[in-house]
Amino acid sequence: MSARTDHPSESTTAETITLVAAPESAGLRADRFLAEAIGSLSRSRVKALIAAGAASRDGKPLRDAADPVRAGSTYSLAIPGAVSALPLPQDIPLTILFEDADLIVLDKPAGLVVHPAPGNLDGTLVNALLAHAGEDLPGIGGEKRPGIVHRLDKDTSGVMVVAKTERAHRALSLAFAERDLDREYLALVWGLPNPPAGEIEAAIGRHPIDRKRMAVVERGGKHALTRYVSERAWGAACALLRCRLATGRTHQIRVHLAEIGHPVVGDPVYLRRTPAAARSLGEPARQALLSFPRQALHAATLGFRHPVTGRALSFSVPPPADFAALLTLLAGNVE
Repeated sequence: MSARTDHPSESTTAETITLVAAPESAGLRADRFLAEAIGSLSRSRVKALIAAGAASRDGKPLRDAADPVRAGSTYSLAIPGAVSALPLPQDIPLTILFEDADLIVLDKPAGLVVHPAPGNLDGTLVNALLAHAGEDLPGIGGEKRPGIVHRLDKDTSGVMVVAKTERAHRALSLAFAERDLDREYLALVWGLPNPPAGEIEAAIGRHPIDRKRMAVVERGGKHALTRYVSERAWGAACALLRCRLATGRTHQIRVHLAEIGHPVVGDPVYLRRTPAAARSLGEPARQALLSFPRQALHAATLGFRHPVTGRALSFSVPPPADFAALLTLLAGNVE
């Protein structure tokens, strides 16, 4: 298949694998070729490394995992050193709303990533929880770690629940899967939806061109249903919506609201241009909303039954200071 100049392994040290494509490899996808030739890496792992800029062909960056292999070309893949499988505890302040032997309910601040991932290997909610409750964690899946049963986007604030035991993790995961709970979000959006209360039912899947985004799709998506009601409106400029999820798809509220022409204020992914509704805002509210550095989305309420005792629990938290400041500024600033 190819000639290789190194012997790979997923070790604690970084290494670069260099391969010369043989004629029989011509036309294969680059990620398939590299994965099969290296042998110790999965195709998905190779694909992720290519997307991260770790691959080259004949000395030039290889960005597309689907790029067909060219016989005789030299391919290189830089494999970073392995990191610890378990995140390290880090003393990051948390606002705890409730805690017992089975679970923790907290108010996640905007800007905090939930789980370590490439680009955010530490400084996450998991790191913070390990420092907060590490000694009291019986463990999930044989590891001394918190059980993440649902996530909020990095820049979405609000209520989250985390399991401390295997039993609680299973029960809470089932509750989220079956939607046997109550979740309510506050979203500040551009314009005023018509009707002011309703449902958005549209399947969500990966964007056909930009794979880092989600989109409403006609084929291949997953059923998604969002219910909303306008809590307050500021003329035709913007509205504060209270949204309830009947399903739980990635970026669901953000995608659905953008689809009906009312994107969330500050959304860096789904707000693609300056909205016409901004023209009806006076200063300084207009500039404050246009320059808001994150999506104005807040998980305001979470209600569920305790996974062990069966007790009904409900938690509500107000929007954080930056979100609340926008609402205050809007009062008296609409032309």
